[in-house]
Amino acid sequence: MRGWLTPKPDPEFESKCADVCALYHEAAEAAQQDVRTVSVDEMTGVQALERGAPDLPMQPGKVARREFEYIRHGTQTLIAAFDVATGQITAPIGDTRTEQDYAKFMETVFAAGEPTTKWRVIADNLNTHVSESVVRLVARLCDIDDDLGEKGKSGILLSIATREAFLRDQSHRISLHFTPKHASWLNQIEIWFAILARKLLRRGSFTSKDDLKVRIEAFIAYFNRTLAKPFKWTMTGKPLAA
Repeated sequence: MRGWLTPKPDPEFESKCADVCALYHEAAEAAQQDVRTVSVDEMTGVQALERGAPDLPMQPGKVARREFEYIRHGTQTLIAAFDVATGQITAPIGDTRTEQDYAKFMETVFAAGEPTTKWRVIADNLNTHVSESVVRLVARLCDIDDDLGEKGKSGILLSIATREAFLRDQSHRISLHFTPKHASWLNQIEIWFAILARKLLRRGSFTSKDDLKVRIEAFIAYFNRTLAKPFKWTMTGKPLAA
């Protein structure tokens, strides 16, 4: 069976795509003006799988071989931020990905700058990214004293749409820029998640959740020390012209 997706078109696709691409192209120069650009998302359900026997390495004329049986030790979740200008990764690892987990993580990211640092955050359309906790965090860090209202009833907190509008306000020191719906491939953190999967997770055998966590943390430290660099982004987000 072959599956397919026929999504409803995002009426703002062109403008959102162009906005995100512009942020990528401007990130290095913006960083010199104390404007940080980060790409953020979660990697959930990372399995701590232990193989029933050690892998047999490649040999001349033979591919690597792997035991079919494995033991499940549970899962972990990464909430990660990729600095577009430097390629550095910030990614705590834990058991859950709640609204509170995400807001706490974002506060840690923002704490890496000065109180005057401007932040441009690229994220997809997950409801956690436009939660009440994130709105309250941004309002507090931007010294916005306006009445935010009440979730589901009034004001900025009324709905996902009103919360998103507040978070997208570029007059704030911290603003969010959302990828079009069904276009999380525009989010550079997804490229890094693929690197993590290829270099560590796909061929790994992990004896416990703690083992998985420690080895991911070690990989992140290694990546930041030796491999981190900005991705070369060539897409402009503008329609092709003849």
